[in-house]
Amino acid sequence: MMGGIAMNTVGMSAERHVEQFVARVQSIRHVLHEVVVGQDQTIDLLLICALTGSHSVLVGVPGLAKTLMVKALASAFSWKFNRIQFTPDLMPSDITGYELLGRDEQGGAPRMVFRQGPVFANMLLADEINRAAPKTQSALLEAMAEQHVTVGGQTYGLEDPFLVVATQNPIEQEGTYPLPEAQLDRFMMEIHIDYPTLAQEEQIVMSTSGAQPKLPEAAFDRAAFLELRDLVWAAPVPQTVAAYAVKVCGLSRPSDARAGTFVKTYVGWGAGPRGSQNLVRAAKARALLEGRTAPTIDDVRAVAIPILRHRILPNHRAIGDGVTSRQIVDRLLQDVAA
Repeated sequence: MMGGIAMNTVGMSAERHVEQFVARVQSIRHVLHEVVVGQDQTIDLLLICALTGSHSVLVGVPGLAKTLMVKALASAFSWKFNRIQFTPDLMPSDITGYELLGRDEQGGAPRMVFRQGPVFANMLLADEINRAAPKTQSALLEAMAEQHVTVGGQTYGLEDPFLVVATQNPIEQEGTYPLPEAQLDRFMMEIHIDYPTLAQEEQIVMSTSGAQPKLPEAAFDRAAFLELRDLVWAAPVPQTVAAYAVKVCGLSRPSDARAGTFVKTYVGWGAGPRGSQNLVRAAKARALLEGRTAPTIDDVRAVAIPILRHRILPNHRAIGDGVTSRQIVDRLLQDVAA
């Protein structure tokens, strides 16, 4: 296993910390690309979410290796991985676990025993999350927000780190349920995955025509990952960068006096303060991934689309005129100069 970064090492400069951070992240990129062909941007966005301790939603048609990417990332970090296939008949207890009548190890009096559900993992893949009813979807909300679950009046903590990666299929929307806004806001990013290029697709076909691809070996242990995450959290943020993130989110709200005509015409609800927080956190991680000690406004702009498009809700007029949340974010970035 690779050693972690000692956050309080005396005499080691910030640049040295960043060099070690970049080297270790590059090792993760390398092992992931042994399994996943292409998808560089998607992998980097997933790494940003992981290194900030944040949840994400992957949106893409079937067959784009969404599940494989998430399993490979968990394997590279040596995390416990569980997958839940969301269906209309899935119950909250199928996620959190349940109590049943049992006996202790000594065979004593019968008592209620808690059986852990698949949420007890470091990386949880919620596959096609929008196929389950809102009550079942919301069973994840406590775990995502508080890192614990409550069953039968008892609270059970989840191991750190705990990350949820949900997937959604942009086609076949019949029989699906929109995610509650409170739960959507808990996901740092909504990451859209495109088709591979022709060359990449040919490489995929050739590499999978024989044996099934093996998951990468662990490049980190849990302690080393937590130290990397602490380094991201501790990275300094220039006041100008924070002010820019707050301004972008503020101007996305039609109730804000500063909002432009486009936003007032087409936006029902804008991004809340968690959007501003996530813009800054993701910008810090992106800067460190590129070998810089502090983020810039350009880092905020680079992560704005996946962070804001699921937080800005188009109104009925936007739907009628074919204006999407992605177009609204693009317009915001045009209007709010760097």
